[in-house]
Amino acid sequence: MKKFVSALFLAALIAGTYYVLHRSEFREAQGRIFGTTYHIKYSATHDLSADIEATLHDVDAALSMFNDTSILSRFNRGEEFAPNAMFDEVISLALRVSEETDGAFDITVAPLVNAWGFGFKNRDNVTAEQIDSIRKHVGYKLLKYDKKAKPAVTRTDAQTTVDCGAIAKGFGVQSVAKMLSQKGCTNYMVEIGGEVVVKGENPDGKHWTLGINKPVDDSTHVNNELQQIIRLTDCGIATSGNYRNFYYEGGKKYAHTINPATGYPVQHSLLSATVVHKSCTLADAYATSFMVMGLEAAQKFVAAHQGIEAYLIYSDAKGDLQTWQSEGFAKYIEK
Repeated sequence: MKKFVSALFLAALIAGTYYVLHRSEFREAQGRIFGTTYHIKYSATHDLSADIEATLHDVDAALSMFNDTSILSRFNRGEEFAPNAMFDEVISLALRVSEETDGAFDITVAPLVNAWGFGFKNRDNVTAEQIDSIRKHVGYKLLKYDKKAKPAVTRTDAQTTVDCGAIAKGFGVQSVAKMLSQKGCTNYMVEIGGEVVVKGENPDGKHWTLGINKPVDDSTHVNNELQQIIRLTDCGIATSGNYRNFYYEGGKKYAHTINPATGYPVQHSLLSATVVHKSCTLADAYATSFMVMGLEAAQKFVAAHQGIEAYLIYSDAKGDLQTWQSEGFAKYIEK
């Protein structure tokens, strides 16, 4: 009997020691990627920082405009490159959203963004002739995707360039989230440059709490006053707005959202679009699309497409901030 009790005690001791050494605890990882910052909280039995960095490196190597050796950079220079699943997937999704939004979302718009001073180049005096000249090489239909071909992505105009900045952050977030799930993590929050995926519970055992910034003109990024607190889980969230990247000239405000159809910065009342979707990649793309569409078109789009919830902030005729939310968004509002 004593030997039996001792054996039970030893087994319990070993099991208890194993639990202490292997129990999950919340950990954090942060750094810079895609020209912005990332912050990640996840519950795991061991440090996954190396796996997170490896995943982000893979996305950067495929899609970064800031990386001269990336697949995207090589594609834009017309160089040969090895087939890359991440690159093909993002281009395919981008073209899908372009079709759905009648071109409001367009990853070939970068030359126009640069011309207006919001990209990699300093702004010159913009002329109508210059915009018309650039627009000849802008348009998502100039890109072709055929998953059976090698390479799967081609362009019909050698001067057309691709910038995945409006979808790559969401894809990066989604990629890290996928990796964490594959590693057995069931509770985490992944954020890159404001795009977020949340799963399971936060350290307090509740749904994750996030804030939507009030869209007050703030090119210095100092003002972080919140418009709305939301609580949610198991989804992706992305926000796009015109209150951080803009300038005034001749008494007129020029924001960084460029309408691919006109070649000019959008001029409408919509200031910020937050989208909740099961895919952060698509949430990122839809949020940008809505900023191009404007308030009424964005509302109609959300109503016509299942799986998309949105929170829109706009300016009324008096210049006051107003909000609109889709019917399903109400469940996320912090009570």
